[in-house]
Amino acid sequence: MTPGRPRGRTRAGEGGAAPGGRADRTGAGRWKLVRAGNDAVPPSVRRFMQRARRRRMRAALPWAVGAGVVALAGVLAWVLLGTGVFAVTRVQVTGAELVTPARVREAAAVPAGTPLARVDLTDVAARIGTLPEVERAEVGRDWPDTLTVRVIERTPLAVVPGEDGFRVIDAAGVVFRTVAQAPEGLPVVRLAEPGPDDPETDAAVEVLTALTPELRAELVEITVTGLAGIRLRLAGERTVVWGDATSSPVKAAVATELLKREGTMIDVSVPDVVTIR
Repeated sequence: MTPGRPRGRTRAGEGGAAPGGRADRTGAGRWKLVRAGNDAVPPSVRRFMQRARRRRMRAALPWAVGAGVVALAGVLAWVLLGTGVFAVTRVQVTGAELVTPARVREAAAVPAGTPLARVDLTDVAARIGTLPEVERAEVGRDWPDTLTVRVIERTPLAVVPGEDGFRVIDAAGVVFRTVAQAPEGLPVVRLAEPGPDDPETDAAVEVLTALTPELRAELVEITVTGLAGIRLRLAGERTVVWGDATSSPVKAAVATELLKREGTMIDVSVPDVVTIR
């Protein structure tokens, strides 16, 4: 024991308090953490902080919504385009009479299992349109798994005799069928080589579409031996010399009036100066 030091006392910093009950000079044990309550913040400051928090939330909301929409769109695109959830399982064909639905599906060439959203409708319609009997096709989607095809077939206008039978043409001059016998009600057109790019075929079609009902009812056949060599053979062994296809509506009207007169040869090649004998 050190002489002169009172018993029961310790030095400051050795576990006891400093003389007089004061804390150690190092500050140990001096500070105490106190959590301030709402009363410690002035009301004006609290209001400012609340308004700032609301502004931050409002500013962040559109970004959050936009991000959610983008994410949802991505998921939908993946489901529609990248999976088989909405895949083609059926090709529904309507309007097909001259051509079979099986040929339409074959021409469409859409494999089963192709995502319906990925089918190029324009390309499918174009492929179906290559079928001779088809004038055009309308293709659509019927969710969740059906491709719809509406076929618009060509309308017969006349038949052209050939070595292999009677070739059926439409108003565009397209040969789309060949039959063994001429269908009843269709006029016969005799020309060398029918087709949409043939001038003689175009001339014959122009004359046919200009005929009056009276002339069409009497028509047996049209013969085209050149662009200016068009003749109509009518019932009763009557003949109409048509000439070329120009002014066909006028020629049709004049020839119809002349049907009321006697004579087996009607010449309307120059409709202003007609003859009948």
